[in-house]
Amino acid sequence: MKASRAFAVTKRVLRDLKNDRRQLALIFIAPLLVISLFGVAFTGDVKDVRVVVVNGDVAAGNSSLSEKIVSNFDTSVLNVAYSNSESDAISQVQNGTASAAIIFPVYFTQSVGARAAGQTSIAQENVTIKLLADKSNPNVSNPIIAAVNTAVAKTIEGLGRQAPVSVDSSNAIYGANAKFIDFFAPGIISIAVWQLTTLLTLISFVGERTSGTLFRLLASPLKESELVVGYAVAFGVIGTTQSAVLLTAAVVLFNVTIVGDVLLAFGVIALLAVVSEGLGILLSSLARREAQAIQFLPIVVLPAFLLSGVFWPIQAIPAWLRPVSYILPTTYAVDAVRSVIIRGWGLDKIYPDVVALLIFASVFLVLATLLLRRRE
Repeated sequence: MKASRAFAVTKRVLRDLKNDRRQLALIFIAPLLVISLFGVAFTGDVKDVRVVVVNGDVAAGNSSLSEKIVSNFDTSVLNVAYSNSESDAISQVQNGTASAAIIFPVYFTQSVGARAAGQTSIAQENVTIKLLADKSNPNVSNPIIAAVNTAVAKTIEGLGRQAPVSVDSSNAIYGANAKFIDFFAPGIISIAVWQLTTLLTLISFVGERTSGTLFRLLASPLKESELVVGYAVAFGVIGTTQSAVLLTAAVVLFNVTIVGDVLLAFGVIALLAVVSEGLGILLSSLARREAQAIQFLPIVVLPAFLLSGVFWPIQAIPAWLRPVSYILPTTYAVDAVRSVIIRGWGLDKIYPDVVALLIFASVFLVLATLLLRRRE
């Protein structure tokens, strides 16, 4: 082996790299993007989580123990609303408009005082705060439970004496027996379909464009809209098949619990695949060969992976970055699939997510059709 020839190959590779601005940007900008997104998205704390307080304490007021506990809530974590009815508070959690119901029993202040004075006739339930949380996302429910327990401890410490107050968070409105894998699996399934479908469509279209097949198809009686719809149906089927494989593996290998309608979850995944297909066609116009198409992978995967609530709740993402989460189709797909699988929600409750995905699909497919009409 001659070092001069090996060095000549090195020079050629580096020269080609120098002339490829897209690849240079990938080399230097992508690592900065990765570390920045990881650092910003994964170092925040859960903020502004809506909880509903039902205060049945007849001594309610500035002198009541219940109000003192509420006043010690960390308001950066808990966004407190009030209700006069326990059933209404629970209904708000069931509808997804609140993440927990915090219920103070009747005669709470008097019962705690009497129990502290040694009156054993006072039932335990009269000095117990019920915390009914949506535990489908432990990264949200755990900070709620911690914030309530911290407020109780701080209040008791301020009294200067031991008070027999307890917080019962053992019951849950959703996800009572959910494991982390139950929360994690819907996100991974959605991201896998998003990544694979977008990339497959992107590479497929770039390949057909470079080989001339795409232009031969468009020169036939086949319309641009028919080509796009054909791809959409095909990749919808592929996305559903991928989700079936992933979900079956999750159930068989990791014992993931499915509460809701599996077919509805498949339908959401198929819709996400159609959205991904439209995005893949749009991105294909920016790539001239398959190697350039691969360079779009970080742009497609990383924001969706880090900002869609797959690992870390959106409530923990800094407020200035949070709007980005809501312009990502995967945010709505992850929320919908997770709500079906863990909460057991039907179409009547996940329809906002489905509508958002339909809008993304319509916009991307229309733009993809218009793009194909710009024939070179």
